[in-house]
Amino acid sequence: MLGICIENVRKTCPLVHNITNYVTVNDVANVILAIGASPIMSDEPLDVEEITSICSALNINIGTLNQRTIESMMIAGKKSNELNHPVLLDPVGAGASNLRTQTAIQIMDNIKLDVIRGNISEIKTLVLGSGSTKGVDADVADAVTEENLDHMVEFAKTFSKKTGSIIAITGAIDLVANSEQCYIIRNGRAEMGKITGTGCQLSGLIPAFVAANPNQKLEAVAAAVCTMGLAGEIGMSHLQEHEGNSTYRNRIIDAIYHMDGKTLDEGAKYEIR
Repeated sequence: MLGICIENVRKTCPLVHNITNYVTVNDVANVILAIGASPIMSDEPLDVEEITSICSALNINIGTLNQRTIESMMIAGKKSNELNHPVLLDPVGAGASNLRTQTAIQIMDNIKLDVIRGNISEIKTLVLGSGSTKGVDADVADAVTEENLDHMVEFAKTFSKKTGSIIAITGAIDLVANSEQCYIIRNGRAEMGKITGTGCQLSGLIPAFVAANPNQKLEAVAAAVCTMGLAGEIGMSHLQEHEGNSTYRNRIIDAIYHMDGKTLDEGAKYEIR
């Protein structure tokens, strides 16, 4: 049952440090608040070590990279490792440019990552060390489907074993794996892809869940992924005929605000392999 994980977030109210995408930073902050945690955003190299020290978890998102933020990511990541705080990497657009790909690999090589969350093209790029993506979106040729599901489950488990990280691959079918088990999650709506930043929001949620559930990290990540997908379903059910993707974004955040353990347990759609 994943509902206990969301209840633990609301009880412990973890403070999450986000070095994240400028395009989505406000929505990331709001969704963390909606789940009952607290966000803090700092990407100045002279500031991040102290900020990381007062937080419970770190979200590193490479969506809008520059040399200053790369330095900050390394400083914050190493400090988080010192303090044994959970760290997530969201390798946004890895494969779209050499800077993004090499930065993601540099972070993987130098920081212990509890979770790596990305679309399938981004994750494949990290496995291969190079690749191509359609901007920050997954290539359609890389989709996780019912036909290739067994193969992709083993792919996720193998990458988890190699990295020591929980691997969260998000798309039409979401996979959350460690080296032994994989949650196959079928929550969500295709329309979520019409909103900039639902992936970034999820990457803000996951560290809060992991910080609040340190003894069941795999379940915590799966709970966060189910929460986001279920919120997409609930938000869509509340959308009026004249409303579009801007309102839908707000409906998703509202659904997360009202989410509790019972709602999550009743609405989560997953199997474990």
